[in-house]
Amino acid sequence: MSNIAIFASGSGTNAERIVTYFAGRDDIRIRIILCNAPKAYVLERARKLHVPSRVFTREELYHSRTVLDILKQNQIDWIILAGFLWKIPEDMLEAYPKRIINIHPALLPAYGGKGMYGHHVHQAVIDHHEPESGITIHYVDDQYDHGSIIFQATCPVMADDTPEQLAARIHELEYAYFPKVIAQVIDEESAQK
Repeated sequence: MSNIAIFASGSGTNAERIVTYFAGRDDIRIRIILCNAPKAYVLERARKLHVPSRVFTREELYHSRTVLDILKQNQIDWIILAGFLWKIPEDMLEAYPKRIINIHPALLPAYGGKGMYGHHVHQAVIDHHEPESGITIHYVDDQYDHGSIIFQATCPVMADDTPEQLAARIHELEYAYFPKVIAQVIDEESAQK
């Protein structure tokens, strides 16, 4: 059994897709959704999906063992960042080496780094007249949007795209691929044991 914790900061559409995707699996379970924003809609999604959730503070993440203790209590094997905007602290990286996976709404290494999320990413892609954008699923390391790439998928950027139109196309890629790639990574790792 592989237990997953999802970290999210916002609406939680990707978190919901992940929970729904794994609902039919006996060997992979979403144990908890952790959130750093008390008013984030992902908490309502967690409630509706009957997944336990917990809000934590910056202090609890960076200056205590609170979040690590929550992960240990829930026997978490994998951490999935689904729209989580804070940097992962060193102690968590050490506790979960190559076990923390993020999704980024652009083709890394371009358009990544601190402050490059959501609308900011899509606006930058459009401003630079890129012919395509996409998603990058990658392992998390000690830098924003930097860890080794697991998977990328692309979509065209239209000449008259708004950030919202591009975001809608990117979301479709996220929904189609993120849960499948998570499953593939966990299945491959389990097969090697």
